Amino acid sequence: MAAVYSSFILLHTFPSRSSFSRFHFHNLKLNNNNNPIFPMSSSLPLKSPFHLLPSHVNKFNRTNRTVFKFRASSSSSGSTTLTNRTVLFTSVITVTLAVANRVLYKLALIPMSNYPFFLAQFTTFGYVVIYFSILYIRYQLGIVTNEMLAIPKWRFFIIGFLEALGLVTGMFAGAILPGPVIPILNQTFLVWQLMFSALILRRRYSINQVVGCLLVGAGVVVAISSGSNAGQMLSEVEFFWPALMIVSCAFQAGASIIKEFVFLDSSTQLKQKSLDIFVVNSFGSGFQALFVLLFLPLLSNLKGIPFVQLPSYLKSGAGCFLNIGAGKAGCDGAPLLPLLYVVTNLVFNISLLNVLKSSSAVVASLMLMLSVPISVYILSLPLPYLPEGGTTLSPFFLLGCAILVCGLYLYNTTRPARKNSEDD
Repeated sequence: MAAVYSSFILLHTFPSRSSFSRFHFHNLKLNNNNNPIFPMSSSLPLKSPFHLLPSHVNKFNRTNRTVFKFRASSSSSGSTTLTNRTVLFTSVITVTLAVANRVLYKLALIPMSNYPFFLAQFTTFGYVVIYFSILYIRYQLGIVTNEMLAIPKWRFFIIGFLEALGLVTGMFAGAILPGPVIPILNQTFLVWQLMFSALILRRRYSINQVVGCLLVGAGVVVAISSGSNAGQMLSEVEFFWPALMIVSCAFQAGASIIKEFVFLDSSTQLKQKSLDIFVVNSFGSGFQALFVLLFLPLLSNLKGIPFVQLPSYLKSGAGCFLNIGAGKAGCDGAPLLPLLYVVTNLVFNISLLNVLKSSSAVVASLMLMLSVPISVYILSLPLPYLPEGGTTLSPFFLLGCAILVCGLYLYNTTRPARKNSEDD
């Protein structure tokens, strides 16, 4: 098994992997030090820094599907202020969890450096058990109704298939591409989301909003590619492999847009009731795990693990994860660091899907992009278990962050001039 710095890690995001909606394989290089960053791969509407709308504002219009309208509440100004504060608080929490998720994943890979594939499979299949357990409890408490469980399952089938397909194609491409260019190519995820949002959800965006999103993506690219000579690296790679990585982002973006559609459409079927996020989490992640299981022989070979040796590898990985048994040198920090990551990743995935439910997939993607340079900065500091910490960031990193903030500001302060309604 290759060392952690050359490994390609599965990470969800919508469920994240959302269920495990956003599994990505990222390696990020900070100057001359290898520090993997894992942006999950997952529009900012409202007059707060994250411009989100509460879930009761989203209306799914079956008679006119050209535009999804988001109408402002007619409640008092005091109630509106409280809602804005709640949305702002939720946004800050989600970005904080996104940063903690990436940092803790890096720390978790220190004891699990030889078993990143085990950690990926553990989260994939372990979360299915956790999500369905929570779903069962919420059903017994009456929070989840029979009407919610009657939502057509073929949509979750498609979500799981797209996410698993994105995983496989991303791993194929990631095995060939240089590590630093992978997170750069993954920024095309936002472009795909904008396209699918317009095509599938018939949502309209102003020119300034599109430019703002592109600026966010450009800012992330500048920040994480500073000093990496990514262009020179790609000159030695056939065009097929970066194109395949971009296609893998399209699969993941399509899955996130379908999840948003499920929330919008279910509000009509449930007579304006809000679909519980654990219904989407559980069935989406369940179908994804099913397809991952079918692809497991292929995935293990891509990771350099012959399928016949997979049981012994998983057993050894479990021993390192729990830090038990003889001959577990190099597993220092387990089980604390891996467990911290697993718990944080679980909470983050739930929080991220809640953002997608109450706003849109593009919002969630922008929030994740905002967390990328913050994570890079934190991982450049001296941290426990990170002897290579203390990296000096280049001026291009600060430039990229400035571009990113400008893009967020442009997107959030641009509103179409329409009476009594607003487009996302």
